[in-house]
Amino acid sequence: MALVNIPRLDLLNFTEGKAELRNQFIQDIGKAFNETGFVTIANHGLSKELIDELYQVVPAFFSLPTEIKLKYEFPELAGQRGYTTKGREKAKDSTTPDLKEFWQRGQTIVGEEYSKTDFPDNPEVAELPRFNSITAEVYKKLEDTGRKLLKAIATYLDLEEDYFEKFVINGNSILRAIHYFPIQNPEELAPDAVRAGAHEDINLITLLIGASADGLEVMTKDGEWFPIKAKGEDIVINVGDMLQRLTNNKLKSTTHRVVNPPIELMGTSRFSIPFFLHPKSSMSLASLDSCISDKYPKAYPNYTAGEYLDERLREIGLKM
Repeated sequence: MALVNIPRLDLLNFTEGKAELRNQFIQDIGKAFNETGFVTIANHGLSKELIDELYQVVPAFFSLPTEIKLKYEFPELAGQRGYTTKGREKAKDSTTPDLKEFWQRGQTIVGEEYSKTDFPDNPEVAELPRFNSITAEVYKKLEDTGRKLLKAIATYLDLEEDYFEKFVINGNSILRAIHYFPIQNPEELAPDAVRAGAHEDINLITLLIGASADGLEVMTKDGEWFPIKAKGEDIVINVGDMLQRLTNNKLKSTTHRVVNPPIELMGTSRFSIPFFLHPKSSMSLASLDSCISDKYPKAYPNYTAGEYLDERLREIGLKM
């Protein structure tokens, strides 16, 4: 198996460190995103107590009766708010749905006028008030952490440190709580049925709060799969397709997947909670001039973030 260098970085070195530590953090995250598209981050701002409670309220929601969960499913919102049932989402080029169900929480706009068509209200789960408050708190903290990471990325790209701020404040970011449900009859599964098929994320960057079991794998440059494991309460960060397009492939959106467990563990659940940091729909994803050259000609047509998101939601089966 090919080895992959996924560095563990301390966010405090960037947010509170002296110039030398800040610069080292910037170069380290830039190098990692050039090579594998993944890093793990310590001192990210989420306490162990908050993470522990998150991993209590999320399983509690998914253990509710199906008829209760279905009260919170709104297909017209393309899975962007509330519950999405089993069998709905698939990887971009797959015809077989992933073996999962999920809940998504979106942005709460503050200080700006907005359309509820673009930013629907987040459903409140009447049966689990703590689920609502904990996911709201985690959303805000991960958004704050993501903004700090984007400042380091902007500096690495020789942009103004606050380049991304106007795009991601009140942006389209999503917190997704995923339940990879138990498989009681694994012998009846389609041969290509997996918990999450090989895919790249749509957004700018993804922040992943651990998982309750192993299974996340990243594809190496050699086309081999390499398992990713964060240490303790660290979070895993990876580049999404929007940032790859913006940087004309300078920063890599790496293919990853969640594989099925060994046959003896197929009857167990796996929970995972990623935060997909999206910009506002109006942000241009046209490749930065500084990332285009004779050696690296422009690889993508111009899109806005909204146009790209719409296209991808249709490809993965959430939008018709």
